[in-house]
Amino acid sequence: MFRRANGIVIDELGYTLSTLEIESEHLHGGQSQTIHEDGGGQRQISNEDDGGNSSDNKQPSCNLDHEVAQLTKLRSGPHDGLCHFLPKKRSLPVSTVKMLAGRERNCSGRGRFTSADCCHMLSRYLPVNGPWVVDQMNSRAYVSQFSADGSLFIAGFQGSNIRVYNVDRGWKIQKNILAKSLRWTITDTSLSPDQRYLVYTSLSPIVHIVNVATPETESLANITEIHEGLDFTDTDCIRHSFGIFSVKFSTDGRELVAGSSDHCIYVYDLEAKRPSLQIPAHAADVNTVCFADESGHLIYSGSDDNLCKVWDRRCLTEKGKPAGVLMGHLEGITFIDSRGDGRYFISNGKDQTLKLWDIRRMSSNATCNLVHRNYEWDHRRMYCRPQARDMTHPLDLSVATYRGHSVLRTLIRCYFSPAYSTGQRYIYTGSHDSCVYVYDVVSGEQVAVLRYHGSPVRDCSWHPHYPMLVSSSWDGDIVKWEFPGNGETPAPANKKRFYYY
Repeated sequence: MFRRANGIVIDELGYTLSTLEIESEHLHGGQSQTIHEDGGGQRQISNEDDGGNSSDNKQPSCNLDHEVAQLTKLRSGPHDGLCHFLPKKRSLPVSTVKMLAGRERNCSGRGRFTSADCCHMLSRYLPVNGPWVVDQMNSRAYVSQFSADGSLFIAGFQGSNIRVYNVDRGWKIQKNILAKSLRWTITDTSLSPDQRYLVYTSLSPIVHIVNVATPETESLANITEIHEGLDFTDTDCIRHSFGIFSVKFSTDGRELVAGSSDHCIYVYDLEAKRPSLQIPAHAADVNTVCFADESGHLIYSGSDDNLCKVWDRRCLTEKGKPAGVLMGHLEGITFIDSRGDGRYFISNGKDQTLKLWDIRRMSSNATCNLVHRNYEWDHRRMYCRPQARDMTHPLDLSVATYRGHSVLRTLIRCYFSPAYSTGQRYIYTGSHDSCVYVYDVVSGEQVAVLRYHGSPVRDCSWHPHYPMLVSSSWDGDIVKWEFPGNGETPAPANKKRFYYY
């Protein structure tokens, strides 16, 4: 049995050839979108559930009118020549059968599919079948990510364990790491570009690095293998303690960038084995940082001060003034993911929204920001009031806002879908309500909701090449979702699991 992005279930794979003609009303099922613009021209997107409930008033839907929409369509849309096979309704997706026929007739003039043609076909088959259990632990899963080539998968748990799975060898555990000097939990991990080294962080200024390419499976800190400690404290100042929430390798593998609880961004030189840069970046915890592109010059950061900031290392002043500030969230930012082009990124916020940003719209300062923050509300212990979900920032600089998921209790993460297989057509995120949500970047439509876990889904990862998505939850389960599936029986849904605060 297989499931497509439109929710239609089919019994035999061969039968799909007769059902590839997708009509517009069948593209995505289960939910309908509501899109409206506030007084400042900001596009707000929310979704109704199956019962037709929505917190927003119904307004006519529309497409994202921005350059990023055109870039997404160029990456995931078919060649114009292939569209001629579709009579009248040129805006509908072209079926796989017609794409193949068009290629045989050389309608594109290339004699082959372009990468956008491939994305157009692959992006319509979402990894929503399953799930199948990869691993179960008696500890909350905090981080989980595929390697850049998809051959490895890393999962970090609160109980000091980090597991590296070999995806190509049936998800066999390649390395079982027992973390050293753990404070509270594993807050983040990052794999080096050559996939030889893994760094892991905790609520401590010491980041540990492990060689994951060694043949030993068990890696006990400084017992079976060395877990070298990288000290992020500034040696030129008075040493102080802080925690690190986010860490990322640079593209060349020579540097690490980290966000910390002392409101700073750190850049660590792995060759010199010392911090090369400390930026007093925000007025609160820096929950998330990442490099904007492969050059490593631009850094994005998000903080509990509600702001996203852009830093250009080529022109930093002594006072650490950012290249620009992006306002729009009413509560703290939990995660940022770059589109990889040095221009666009997305952020998850404790105001229960996911926002898309264009750094060309950034401001030089953060006016009218802190007055909108609710200091009495704590996302770790309180639920969001229904009326608070509809509030908007008067100076919102974001390109689009996506609503429907829940960002509570922990730093929920969000990502662009892979460029290779989907053309980054989708955005996906974990959620406090134990689900994974998938949104269409251009339409804002909620195209899939993956339900299985019994506790918050803090992290999830889409395979860079295949229609496979892995979710990790505070219930300790690591599960994979696929299309069309692997022939195995999926795990039973609606498990009852409990978590405590």
